[in-house]
Amino acid sequence: MATKYVLLHESGDLGKAPLHAAEHSSRGQESHDRGDLLMYGPFANAGDGAMAVFTTRESAEEFARDDPFVVNGVVRSWHVREWMEAFSD
Repeated sequence: MATKYVLLHESGDLGKAPLHAAEHSSRGQESHDRGDLLMYGPFANAGDGAMAVFTTRESAEEFARDDPFVVNGVVRSWHVREWMEAFSD
């Protein structure tokens, strides 16, 4: 089993999302390109928040602290949970 770190977001003011989406997406792509962020996205019902899967707790926490969605209230709160991936390479 491989340990991963799941960043869970609770939705805040989603009306602000369009103003910060480009910067949020750019940071996500940069994290993915470095290999820190494996996948991320919103739950099907936008009000249910979002999740992201990271390779380290540090990279998940760093992403969340500086995420434009967090800084600008699109995300109300966040937390990181350790997750044991059953099927890994």
